[in-house]
Amino acid sequence: MPMLRTPYELKTPAFRQSGAVFSSPHSGSAYSEAFLARTALGPLRIRSSEDAFVDELFASAEEFGAPILSAVLPRAQLDLNRDASDLDPAVISGIPRRAANPRVAVGLGVIPRVVSEGQQIMTGKISLGEAEALLNGYWHPYHDCLLRLLTESRDRFGMAVLYDCHSMPQDALLSGPGVWRRIPDIVLGDRFGTSCDAWLFDAVADAFRSAGFDVARNTPFAGGYITQAYGKPNLGTHAVQIEINRALYMDEARIERGRDFSRIVSLLRGVIGELCSLGVRKAGLAAE
Repeated sequence: MPMLRTPYELKTPAFRQSGAVFSSPHSGSAYSEAFLARTALGPLRIRSSEDAFVDELFASAEEFGAPILSAVLPRAQLDLNRDASDLDPAVISGIPRRAANPRVAVGLGVIPRVVSEGQQIMTGKISLGEAEALLNGYWHPYHDCLLRLLTESRDRFGMAVLYDCHSMPQDALLSGPGVWRRIPDIVLGDRFGTSCDAWLFDAVADAFRSAGFDVARNTPFAGGYITQAYGKPNLGTHAVQIEINRALYMDEARIERGRDFSRIVSLLRGVIGELCSLGVRKAGLAAE
C-alpha cells in the first residue's frame, strides 16, 4: 500500500502555553484511488462515518498555545479510535476468530467492515500484510505522537488535558438511547467519571454552555478507545471526548460546510480559549 506523504497532521504553536492537547482522529479524508476501487459505496456514502471539518472547527487551539493532531487517513479505512488489536476476521484474511468483541462483532473494528447504517465498506478481504501496513504506517505513528504531546504537557504544566474531538450525526441523537426532548449540540464523555477529574468535566461543560450550546454528558457517547486509553487522572492526564452535532455546522447529506459554519467556528473559538486555560489554571493553583 503506497504511503501518504504524512501519517497525520500536527499543528503546534510557536510556544506551548497550555497543557491542553486536541485530537481529531476521524477527520481524515485522504481517500486513495485504490481504496475507492475496492468499495461498492458511492463517494458520499463512504464519507458518512467521517468527522468532516472537525479539524477546522478546533483549529484555533493553536492560537491559544495548544497543539492539534488530526488524522489524514479516513475512518472508513482505519479507525484510530479503536484498539490496534480489534481485528476483524471478516475483513482481514488470516486472522483467527477470537473471543467475542462487541465492536468487531458489529463491524466496527480498527479496520471497519461497515459505515453508518451498517453498509458494508469493502468487497472482499484485505491481507494480513495490508492490515499491518495500515497499523504500522498510520495507527502507531498517530498514537506515538499523541502520547508524546501528552507527556510533554504533563511534564511542563504538571497535568495534561486531552480533548478528543468528534462529530455526531443528528439521526444518531434522534434514534439512539437516551433521546432528549431537546437535541443536544454537544455531548461530552468522561467514561462516567473515570477519564478526568470532576472539576475539569464540570468546567468543560460550563465553557460550552456559556457560549450558548446545549450540553449533555455521557449519553449516548461516553468516550471511546482514546478517552479510555489516555484518561488517567491519577497520573495527571485527563481526557474528555467532545461530540458536536453535525447539523449545527454542515449539510450532512452533501457533506459540505453549512451556512452557519463560520458562526459556529467563532463560537467555538471562545470555548477553545477557555478549554486551553483550564490546565494552566489548575497547574498554577497547585504551584501556589
